[in-house]
Amino acid sequence: MSDIVLELKNITKIFPGVKALNNVNFSLERGKIHAIMGENGAGKSTFIKVITGVHRPDGGEIYINGEKVEFSGPKDALEKSIAAIYQHSTNYPYLSVTENIFVGHEITIGKSGRLDWKKMRAEAGRLLSELSSDISPRSQMGNLTIAQQQMVEIAKAISTNAKILIMDEPTASLSKRECEQLYTITEKLRDSGVSIIFISHRFEDMYRLASKVTVLRDSNYIGTWDVEGISNEKLISAMVGREISDIYPKTNIPEGKEIFRVDGLTRTGYFSNISFNLHKGEILALTGLVGSGRTEVCQCIFGIEKLTSGRIYLDGNHINIENPRKALKLGIGYLPEDRQKQGLILEWELYKNETLATLEKFTQFIKINEKSERQKAKELSEEVDVKAVSVYDTAESLSGGNQQKVVVAKLLNSDLRIIILDEPTKGVDVGAKAQIYAIMSNLAKQGYGIIMVSSEMPEVLGMADRIVVMHAGQVSAIFNVKDATQEKILEAAMKVHKDGGD
Repeated sequence: MSDIVLELKNITKIFPGVKALNNVNFSLERGKIHAIMGENGAGKSTFIKVITGVHRPDGGEIYINGEKVEFSGPKDALEKSIAAIYQHSTNYPYLSVTENIFVGHEITIGKSGRLDWKKMRAEAGRLLSELSSDISPRSQMGNLTIAQQQMVEIAKAISTNAKILIMDEPTASLSKRECEQLYTITEKLRDSGVSIIFISHRFEDMYRLASKVTVLRDSNYIGTWDVEGISNEKLISAMVGREISDIYPKTNIPEGKEIFRVDGLTRTGYFSNISFNLHKGEILALTGLVGSGRTEVCQCIFGIEKLTSGRIYLDGNHINIENPRKALKLGIGYLPEDRQKQGLILEWELYKNETLATLEKFTQFIKINEKSERQKAKELSEEVDVKAVSVYDTAESLSGGNQQKVVVAKLLNSDLRIIILDEPTKGVDVGAKAQIYAIMSNLAKQGYGIIMVSSEMPEVLGMADRIVVMHAGQVSAIFNVKDATQEKILEAAMKVHKDGGD
């Protein structure tokens, strides 16, 4: 039996006006984990959909265990034991865990066609137990955490007897502890003989799991390497087509005057007694473990949620922020962590998304001047380097990095002085990260005060002037970046002292 379970030869896929895949080659070895990396827009999503039968290629051949196959739809791929776990969950939130696992391949009683709920629940429990999960088969899917939902998706894949499993950015929304749990499960699946394609932007995922890595760029196959034999520099160069000698372009700016301060902010059940200040031209990082209260603090500052107590000062004057509209009026903007659900209307064109928060600028009497609106959006898109055919493109048609830049452009159309960026590079590739960092650095040079919520230690140390560390809803430390190290930040985030105590 061949060691190659899946092979793609010269696969090409063309959509109207776009070549999404161009002569792509790929081979997956039996019982191995093979990483796929590339910038957003490199062709990874189309690559997945060709393998799973969602798209039929316009050229090239696919082989499963040496046999040439042609998929007319996802069902054909499923019959060849191919399953996928997508970055954005495709589950049914109002159905139970059992129903989600067996949807499309339900267990029935004899020839009656009646669903065998007892057997399905027992099997769902067994599958989850094999994954070391205590999730109840009767739980409603929508009540689970993202990590738990992914666990159910893995159980669903196993229930179809998948021998080839595609995992699309599975760690993008997970904490470090949840990532470790996922790594363990992925390795267990590999050791049981499942062949895995692991798509990720995170180098740590690749180094931790994969034996080989393939890079796609601009719809083209760039190359395949043994993970042990490729450096970060070579991998980045392969992904973006150029060297990124300094991915963090933060320049030292003389400390400006204090423009913003919070004193004793408390929201019962979420955080308490939060105090820090922000200077003109400063990037202040707010970091800590997932669940430490960072996002909740920012949502209260922006008026999304209500404070229990505490005071906010702008230019030394006490202010009340009752809602986001008031925050914007005061010159405070917010880029939310979940750009797709909270930052964009995906079905809308770029120009509508970028001008939505400031429509009054383009309104004459009761009519919107769309020509002026589109021209401004074009200027904003160019300023942040949004890669799109035109401002008429919908937000959902863009890669994750370009969607993030559209949200930044929307902020820049407002008259802001303070910008809160909640996980600004979450789920975007290394090239887009470098561009977003460059935008942040440029904004700081212009005098904006920036509060950056981040879980990525290199990002915090590479971009911040000062670092506020949170633990369990409280500020545990504040560092000047020149005095900070990864070890010091982690000690503060976990409240672990050098003697090992808590």
